Amino acid sequence: MKHPLLNEQELQEGLSELSGWSVEEGKWLVKKYRFPSFPEAIAFVNKVAGIAEKMNHHPFIAIDYRKVTLRITSWNSGGLTALDINSAKDYDQ
Repeated sequence: MKHPLLNEQELQEGLSELSGWSVEEGKWLVKKYRFPSFPEAIAFVNKVAGIAEKMNHHPFIAIDYRKVTLRITSWNSGGLTALDINSAKDYDQ
């Protein structure tokens, strides 16, 4: 399903509601999370997987020991949409 792309103002408003997320290459929302232990990082990834499945909107996930990096974009739309902002909010909870 194609979602409308966010314009620059909408993107900035969405980012203002998030903590620690940045835009890379104009089409990715990116955040790095650090955890006290490897098992806690993996537990977080499992929670993200559950949220992504419910939303049918899946992030790119990189696991580097205790650091987890999430990268989100809306491929079908060719960039960032409200779905990406909402996904980021859900992952932060």
